[in-house]
Amino acid sequence: MTSRKHGRRKTAALCLALLAATWATASAAPPEPAPASVDAGWILSKLARPAPTQTDFVEVRGSALLKTPLRIEGQYKRPTNDTLVRAVRAPYAETTTIRNGQATIERNGKARSFSLARAPELQGLQASFGAMLAGDRTQLERYYTIDASGTRQAWTLRLSPRDRALAAKVRDIVLRGRGAELRCIETRPVKGDLQRTLLASAARSAHGTTDAAALAALCTAQ
Repeated sequence: MTSRKHGRRKTAALCLALLAATWATASAAPPEPAPASVDAGWILSKLARPAPTQTDFVEVRGSALLKTPLRIEGQYKRPTNDTLVRAVRAPYAETTTIRNGQATIERNGKARSFSLARAPELQGLQASFGAMLAGDRTQLERYYTIDASGTRQAWTLRLSPRDRALAAKVRDIVLRGRGAELRCIETRPVKGDLQRTLLASAARSAHGTTDAAALAALCTAQ
């Protein structure tokens, strides 16, 4: 694999995680008064987020090469509507910024930039999640088949890519939450292990937790 292909693959993963995680808020929403079924429209209306926003995250990556899953901690930030930042603080320091069609990764005092125009699937990914942040269901359905289930206290939104380029990399993305709070994002790639990102209160509950099963349970805990 060339370094350029490796960079694009890493950027795709970072872009996906970064854009998706900006939906979370740092504070939990008040509980709904009674169990009520949900549809995609209700969930999307709750996930729309104007800038600025930020939230803590705990990302868990499994691998056959690792004895234990890799745990990454940090914060997602959306200072403006067109800027997304992923700041990793442990087990290493790294900042990824997506702005003006560019993804820039800074680590150890060095920065690398990748144009999203090099990969059409990344442009589609950015546009689709922009639609999500705006609560634009019509635009989102240009890129994904949407399936909602659960109640307002425990809902799931599954996004299955329509775009061939994106579908070649990602099988689906599953969002799990309660009320207006997005607690967890599960990204299932075509190749490789499932990537799970805990957000907001789920991320805070994961403080000090290293057991893979316990972290997975936090994804669906209510």
